[in-house]
Amino acid sequence: AVARASEVGLEGLSIGQLARELQLSKSGLFGHFDSKADLQVQILDKVTELFSRTVIKPALQEARGVPRLRKLFQNWLHWAASKDSDRKGCPYMAAAMEFDDKPGAVRDTLVQAQAQLIQILQRTIQLGQEAGAFDPHYDPAAGAQEMYGFILSFHFYKRLMRDPAAEGRAQQNFERFLQRLTQGVSS
Repeated sequence: AVARASEVGLEGLSIGQLARELQLSKSGLFGHFDSKADLQVQILDKVTELFSRTVIKPALQEARGVPRLRKLFQNWLHWAASKDSDRKGCPYMAAAMEFDDKPGAVRDTLVQAQAQLIQILQRTIQLGQEAGAFDPHYDPAAGAQEMYGFILSFHFYKRLMRDPAAEGRAQQNFERFLQRLTQGVSS
């Protein structure tokens, strides 16, 4: 379901088509979910689990400061560029466009997952500040928003525009961000 939603979006996901792909009856598959919204929420929950396992947890193994923030960005960039068989691109990006103005459980689940990610980005910057690796006056909320912006821009240029230079520019933007974040900090 995650792979299919990555291609057609959560709204484009059909229980009938998913049942055919899984070689189940439509009623058999529908019996696992109370509604299409329940299916969509469970897909987002699975995406959050996958994102945590492949992007966040490996980064948290790195030392505080530049190594951890760089690993987080690299993992996230790889996630956004993915064309794996289990997921093509970032389901969060597609869902954000579909549900940004639609109230309900799906949007609430998406907002909660993204709020947790933003909190992790902010906390990573704060911990780097506490470790003396980052400028203590730099606003962690601004840094998190800037990093998120790099990923959104990368996603647009790489996936929609098929720009082969998108990843290189995203890397350059991130490195300039790190320079600002570490400016004036003694190593």
